[in-house]
Amino acid sequence: MNKSNWLAASAAVMLMLSCSSQRAPAEQTVADIDAALSAVHDSAAKNSPDSLHTVEAQVATLKANLAKGDYKEVLADAPAANTAIAALKQDADAKQATADAALAQTKQHWLTLSANVPKLIAGVHSQLESLSKTRRLPKGVSKASLESAKADAASLDSMWADATNTVTNEDNYAGAVAKGQAVRDKATELMQKLGMKAS
Repeated sequence: MNKSNWLAASAAVMLMLSCSSQRAPAEQTVADIDAALSAVHDSAAKNSPDSLHTVEAQVATLKANLAKGDYKEVLADAPAANTAIAALKQDADAKQATADAALAQTKQHWLTLSANVPKLIAGVHSQLESLSKTRRLPKGVSKASLESAKADAASLDSMWADATNTVTNEDNYAGAVAKGQAVRDKATELMQKLGMKAS
């Protein structure tokens, strides 16, 4: 074997050894990155779907390069992928924290409605029963308005039941609050029509 052939063979062996030495680190790097992405995937899919798609594309490229045996490229691109996953996690966590805070506030609003609305409804029914028994209606309340109020009051119980079922059956506090506020507003309006003071 002449010198030039020997040098070429040596270079090929060195290249093979170099690639072989990079294979294990590249495989481990991709495995670690894949695990890191899996850990944040569900939260990111819910809170940062667009960013998730971008990061998934980066990881897919790493896997493709690994499959081609381009270990050097894998190791070169890995830091950027790790940085992207860290940023994705931070963004998803921040948005989840905001969502959790908003839900806690909505739940508190529902608790307030749950404490007050049934009392309003009971007050309206009690006033209607009392007015139905009296011979002289208070100023501003006519027989016609009393009958109208009775018809409106009949729907309060079903409306409130619908609001509570929205929480019980659907765990939908935002929907329950919206329905509960509608019941409260209607009960308050009826109280005014019946000459009651809104509490």
